[in-house]
Parts: sequence; structure tokens; C-alpha cells
Amino acid sequence: MVHITRRHFLASSAAAAFLPAAGFAVSAQEPGWVELTARQFDKSIPGGDAQPSTLWGYDGQNPGPTLRVKQGETLRIRFKNELPEPTSIHWHGIRLQNAMDGVSGLTQDPVPPGGTFDYTFQPPDAGTYWYHAHHESWKQVAMGLYGTLIVEEPEPAFAPEADIVLMLDDWRLDRQGRLDVSSLGQMMDWSHGGRLGNYLTVNGQAQPRYQIPRGSWIRLRLINACNSRILEIDPNRFGARVIAYDGQALNQPVKLDYTPHLLGPAQRVDVLVKYDDARPVELQELSGQPYTFATLDVVDSGQGGGGEPQLPANILPEPDLENAKEFELLMEGGAMGQMGQLIYNGRVQSRMDFMANKQVWGFNGVANMADDPFFSVARGQNVIVNVINRTSFMHAMHIHGHHFKILERNGEPDAEQAWRDTFLVGPDGTTKIAFVADNPGKWLFHCHMLEHAAAGMTTWFEVA
Repeated sequence: MVHITRRHFLASSAAAAFLPAAGFAVSAQEPGWVELTARQFDKSIPGGDAQPSTLWGYDGQNPGPTLRVKQGETLRIRFKNELPEPTSIHWHGIRLQNAMDGVSGLTQDPVPPGGTFDYTFQPPDAGTYWYHAHHESWKQVAMGLYGTLIVEEPEPAFAPEADIVLMLDDWRLDRQGRLDVSSLGQMMDWSHGGRLGNYLTVNGQAQPRYQIPRGSWIRLRLINACNSRILEIDPNRFGARVIAYDGQALNQPVKLDYTPHLLGPAQRVDVLVKYDDARPVELQELSGQPYTFATLDVVDSGQGGGGEPQLPANILPEPDLENAKEFELLMEGGAMGQMGQLIYNGRVQSRMDFMANKQVWGFNGVANMADDPFFSVARGQNVIVNVINRTSFMHAMHIHGHHFKILERNGEPDAEQAWRDTFLVGPDGTTKIAFVADNPGKWLFHCHMLEHAAAGMTTWFEVA
């Protein structure tokens, strides 16, 4: 894995810019529709004198507009595609109806250039979520097609200035500071650790600074929008406690007894902080030399005080393990791994096939989407999935339309028992998860290292 260090990042004259606490907000609480358009735009990613890159973004910005909706209210998105190729939008982590899930080729046809699609759903769970392209995601997300979706509690626990979104992404830039588009789709990325960038941004900027009120409780919503990079963050280093994973609130704030915390692609973690002195607080990524990706400037505001906020837990169905059906998912392939007899498009691949179609990963001996589902169950069935990673790489596995609990990691009980929609499984490791399959439809189950998904780590299951 290539580590991010200060040496890898270009200096940016915009590094000290102050940004709005929660990014660009689009209210979705009034009746009617929110219009969202995917289109090309030019932006200098490092800022300063660096040459601009042609990016793809929602409403011509990166990240796209921050969408906010109250828990249980209807979100209506009128989406228009002004890109030169088809696309779709997936609402990551939302337990929504299947037809609105936005998976091109499974739940909807891709939206053609010049076309439109109406997404309408009621998010049942408050928390931190995001949206991103789900047609050739390995390319379109790398080009900038993603944004934040916040589902607010009926009674917000934090003031707007104390609710800060930090959407992190790593970009692969060339020597001129432009997005390296020519490297998209490289076999090296698809067969190894995925596309890893060399320049880190937060909410589209390098090393931003945020003003936060002294003595007030602050919610930081961290979102990993990287194609494949696993971020290493230690909440203990900046006095934070975890209050939610993947949008789902914990029963109480938790100080981690293991560090650093691995934040995989597509995962979110919400943390709670409060600072009583005025020293700047550096937030750092730790996979290499510690790198400060954002700074909190503590300022006197005359606010402060108040009791510790408590997030209400969402209501999810607890899996009944005694009456669960159990399934096994064997992960194979990739560089330095066993290819085995990987089937793609109905036949076993040869070595030449691997080089031609780049389908180098597989689930249960099948590369990419099979005609038959991984499993099919009746609505309300309790499900246990035992994921066995027989590859040389870590993977971030994401289930659509459901949240689950991790039962075991490498045969040992998981102590947290927190709700998730994405989990990490290490090389030659195992992870056992459980959930109630209560959402009818055809649902994707894939690695969220987007190059791994494109290169074969994608399957689906059916809830009848």
C-alpha cells in the first residue's frame, strides 16, 4: 500500500481557507423537488497556480451539494445527466425501496446523456450517509461524482455550527497537479489494492480550517469517499469519542480502546468533541507519517455550556441467530492470490481471459454478477453470512438496502456489536455478519474498493 505523507501532497494556497461547517446545504424539507445535475466542470484541485482538472460533479461542484432531510420525511430528487456517458445515483446506507437504490443494471437502467430520473424515498434512519455514482463507479467516483446526505434527527442534538461534515478523498494527480485521468482502469490497480491517490482533500479542499465554538459539544461526521484507500484515524489523539458508525448511533459515546481506527472506503464515523481551551486541534491521517488533513480553530463565541448530547438510536430489527439461514462467501483472486477456476460470463477463464477482461477477483468461484443470486430468501428471514477472504488484500464489503451486525472476526466474537453497512475483512481473514432480510428486492453485495468491484467482487441477493 502506498502511504500518504506530507511529501506526497502539493502545497495549496487555499489550505487555510474557512469553509461552512456542513458544506453546501440544500434543504429538502419543503414540499417539491430538489434538482441535481451531473455535469463537467473545471477546478484546480490543489489550488494556487496548479492547472485545472476537468472533473465530474453534481451541480458542477465537488463534493456535490450536501442534502439534508428530516428522518421519515420524503426526499424528492429530480436528477439530470449532462455528462457524455450514462450514470446513476446510489444513496449509500439508506434502507430505501429497491427501485430507488440507483444500481445501474440491477435496480434501474442507467440514465443516458441528456436523460432524467426521479428518485423519491423516505429515509427511515437518522445519521450520516452519502450519495455517489453507481455506473462504472471506479471511474465516475474518481472523477468527483459524490456528495453528503444527512438525515437529521426529529430534534437536532447539535446546532448547525457544531455539526461539521468532513468528506475525505484521495486524488491521483500528475506532475502538473491535474487529475491523472489516463491512469483510470489500470490493471495494476484492479488486481492489487485499488486506485490509491497521492493528494488528500476534505470537502474538496486541502487542509481546511474550521472555526468551532469553545466549550461547546461538536459533532464531526467523517466520510471516506476514496475509491480504495483505507484511512487510519485515531480519535483519541484529538480527544474524540465515537457516537455513530455508518449512520447508526451508538447507545452512548465510546472512547476507543484500539487505535488507529480504520475507516474503509464508504464507511462513516461520527465523533463527539469539546474543547475548553483555544489551542488549534489537528486532525491527522496516520497510515504513513502523520498528516494533518484539517484543523479545528477553537474560538470564543459566548455559547458553550449545556449537557452532553445524546443521539437517539434508530429502530432496526435484531437478527434471531437461532432461526437464521447461514451462507458462505469465499473471496478469491487478485495479485499474489489463488485465481482458481473463476467463471465469468458462464465459462472458466484462461490466463489470456484475465488479461483481456480484467475479471481477476471472484465470489464463490464467480467473477462479477452471476445470473443466479448469491442467495434468495423470503422477506423477514434472518440471515448469517460468513465471509472468508482468501486473498492477499483487505476488502471493504458493502451490503445494499440493509444494515447488519458483525458477529465474529477471525473466529472471535466482535465486542462492539454495532450496526454497519460496510465492513473490513483482512487478508486471509474471516468476518461473520447477521441481519434480517426485511427489504424486498434485488440487492447488491460487493467490495467497495471500487476497482475490486469492477474486477469481479460483485454479487447480489434477493429478498422475495
